[in-house]
This record gives sequence, structure tokens and C-alpha cells, in this order.
Amino acid sequence: MTKTPRIAVLGAGYTGLTIAKLLARRTGAPVTLVNDRDRFVERMRNHQVAAGRTVRHQPLRDLVAGSGVRLVVDRVTGLDPAARRVDLAGGDPLAYDLLVYALGSHADLDAVPGAAEHAYTVAGIEQSERLRERMRTAESVAVIGAGPTGLETAAELAETHPGRTVRLITGGPLGRQLTEPGQDHLRRTLDRLGVQVQENTTVAKVDADGVLLADGRHLAVDAVAWTAGFRVADLAARAGLAVDAHGRLLVDGTLRSRSHPEVYGIGDAAAAHAEGGQVLRMGCGPGGLAGACAFHAITARLAGRDPKPLRLTTDTLCVSLGAWDGVLQPADLDGTPRGKPMTGRRVALIKKAVLRVTGRHNPRHPGISVLTARQG
Repeated sequence: MTKTPRIAVLGAGYTGLTIAKLLARRTGAPVTLVNDRDRFVERMRNHQVAAGRTVRHQPLRDLVAGSGVRLVVDRVTGLDPAARRVDLAGGDPLAYDLLVYALGSHADLDAVPGAAEHAYTVAGIEQSERLRERMRTAESVAVIGAGPTGLETAAELAETHPGRTVRLITGGPLGRQLTEPGQDHLRRTLDRLGVQVQENTTVAKVDADGVLLADGRHLAVDAVAWTAGFRVADLAARAGLAVDAHGRLLVDGTLRSRSHPEVYGIGDAAAAHAEGGQVLRMGCGPGGLAGACAFHAITARLAGRDPKPLRLTTDTLCVSLGAWDGVLQPADLDGTPRGKPMTGRRVALIKKAVLRVTGRHNPRHPGISVLTARQG
């Protein structure tokens, strides 16, 4: 690798934008950031967008101005690791010496028939805006999936649209990612908001009039919000990079590709492992830690030092339940909830602070984020 390598960062989400600016500042290398839209989207606020709340999305050109990062607004169509080239839909191929793969994830709409044609999602901003428009006239909505995204979406829709019918359908028991006190608070909060919960219920098909359940019942609703699972693009797999069974880039403890050492993977698109072997869950929290670790690893190697791997032992799940309620649950890295959760208004205030930092402060001043990765 050259002394000042050409660095390409694919994806300008929370982790991609942050690491691009940090690398440009620290290394002095030419850094090109590729993204398929010209604005920075706060993905953690998409459920608020769907509910009709105003969320301001910042122009990427403003966020990278003066940082040394060159922004390319285009869609990545392919990778050629042998030639170290990124193919773009509308422009010339981009050559690199070092690549950061941060393309994130999208809703898994292929899970059941009809979801892609009839369901709305909150994984992307355009889909969230479509759901917002539908909710202007919809009298009923079914939210499929009760993970953090599903819980936040159902609660936000119910709080913002009182009097509408909001159903939450989950394939397992409600709140299985929480300990019993957290589950109790979750049930009370959803009941207060008027959310109708159907547990241990499998959706077999989505159609124009609602959802068909696995037991043969048809649930008629005006809109379906699909939050049951996420998947990643197949770019890494098609390029011959080492990926796991879900298509996520396989990386070592320093977030470097296990098959191509000039490639690093961060965020949802990469399967990062803790020292104990646990795969970090998709999400902004683990993604941010992985991104900070990758930054330390890249700069260390460029300086001729051996980087230290990411070290994590615990996780924390922070779920908002409307504007002024929530639950914060400590957990093991494998997702097992531990201890007594924090609930109520305090959690809502914490979540609001997290959103301000990740969505407003870090994109403009990313330096603080590198302190979050424990490097030994």
C-alpha cells in the first residue's frame, strides 16, 4: 500500500460519514465518500418520520465541506477487489487502495409473499415518507415485528394518531429482549397508547387489504408496516469477499476483511465479532463502536503499529416508546437481557440525547466518537 493511500468509503450513514471525516483529518490521504443520496439521513428517526413528525435531514455537501472528503453522490453497482475498483451507476469507476464498506442494511421484504408489493417500511427515508403519507388517511395499521424498530414504530404511530387502530404482530412473545420488569413496563405502555398486541402470531402473506396469518385468519388493515428483519446488499458476496450466511462482510477483531486485508467493514453490513466470538447485533450503538475501532486500526497500521482489537463485554438496548417513555435494558452480547432496566421519562430523555449526538453533533464534529472504542 502507498504511504498516502487512496481511501474510498461506501455509505454515508452514521458510521460511514464519521469514519470518512476522521480518516481525512488524521491521515491526510485523499478520501472519497460514496452515497446514493445527497443528504444525511438519521435512520434512528425514521419511525418519527413515518408518524408525521418533522425531521430535518442535512445536506451531505454541507457536512463534508472543509473536511478534505470528496463526496460522490451515486449508487454502487459492483466491486472488483482484484483491481481495487468500485463501479458506479452513473459515473466513472472509482479506484482505491483502501476500502471501507459501510453500506448498511435494508428491510427484508422477501420474507413473505406480498410484503415487497404491499407493505411499508421504516428502514429507508423514502419508505418512511410513503408510510407517513398513507397514515394521513389510514384508519388502521399493522406493524409486523416487535424488535426495537417495531416497538418504536407502533408506539410512535399510536401516540401521534390517537383514535387510529394500531396493531403490533410478533412471531414470539412480546418483549423477549427484556427482563420481566421491562416486559411489564412495555405491556403497560402499549396498553396506555392503545396498541393492540398479537403475540406468537406468524404472518404468511401481505395483500392490498391487510395480512393473512399462518392459521388462516385474515386481518384487514389499511396499511402494513414491515419491521420483521433486515438484510444487507449482495455486493460483497458477488465480489468474492468473505461473507457470512446472511451476506454480511466477515471481519476480524480490527474490522478488517478476513479475505481481503485492504477492505474494512463497519456497521450493519459487516459481521463484527467480540473477543468471546459473539456477533455484534445490527444497530447504531454496535456500529458506532465498530466504526471507531476500524478508524483506530487503519490509522495504526498506516503508522506502522499493530492495532488492538475491539473489546466489548456488554450491550445496552435503548427503545423509545413514544415521545416521553421508553425502556433501557442492559444485555449480554448474545442479546440475553440482564438486570433491572430503566424505564419511563428518563429513558426518553436519554434517547433524545443520543439522537442529538449521533444525528447532529457527530456528523459535524466526529472526533468524540473515536473515544468510544476501547483500545486496551
